[in-house]
Amino acid sequence: MEKIDYKKTLKHLYKPSSKKIEFIDVPRFNYLTITGKGRPEGEEYQQALQSLYPVAYKIKFWIKEKKQFDYVVPPLEGLWWADDLSDFIKGNRDEWRWTMMIMQPEPVTQEVVDLVRNVVASKKDAPDALDKVEFQTINEGACAQILHLGPFSEEGPVIQRLHEAIENEGKSLTGKHHEIYLSDIRRVPPQKYRTILRQPMG
Repeated sequence: MEKIDYKKTLKHLYKPSSKKIEFIDVPRFNYLTITGKGRPEGEEYQQALQSLYPVAYKIKFWIKEKKQFDYVVPPLEGLWWADDLSDFIKGNRDEWRWTMMIMQPEPVTQEVVDLVRNVVASKKDAPDALDKVEFQTINEGACAQILHLGPFSEEGPVIQRLHEAIENEGKSLTGKHHEIYLSDIRRVPPQKYRTILRQPMG
């Protein structure tokens, strides 16, 4: 059975340059999502990931068994914002809001997500935030993106370049700041992190 890797089949979305801003059109995708507030190292964020991943992998195995369709679970993505945008500039991480998400292939439906989430919830060591995991459709459309190499703390100047490139195109920022995490931060040192920075525009 062939295993599809969306990072390869959708290369224009997942392999941007680290040197120049690219302008792309992102089609409508379905995602497993979980939304919360607070610093990435905080308890709510960690519980979110501990709930999101088991559902994503259980769906993968269910689809493989029932639909005879196999795929590599896509990378973790995040939408970031704040009620007061100055909280990002000031580094007031407790006020950061986020939606963490994992893209889902077409065979995945709301019914599949509900079924699998109930299976995960029935286990003795079920994650605490399972009830917050949702199935959502997101349509970003026109976006600018670039690959950031290095620690998250050094993203600021790259994000500024991204915003300036959009403005130079005569466009404005729309939607939320979007990051796609290509590196496993449990195994890779910060200086080798590979993160796609994406910004919808209109």
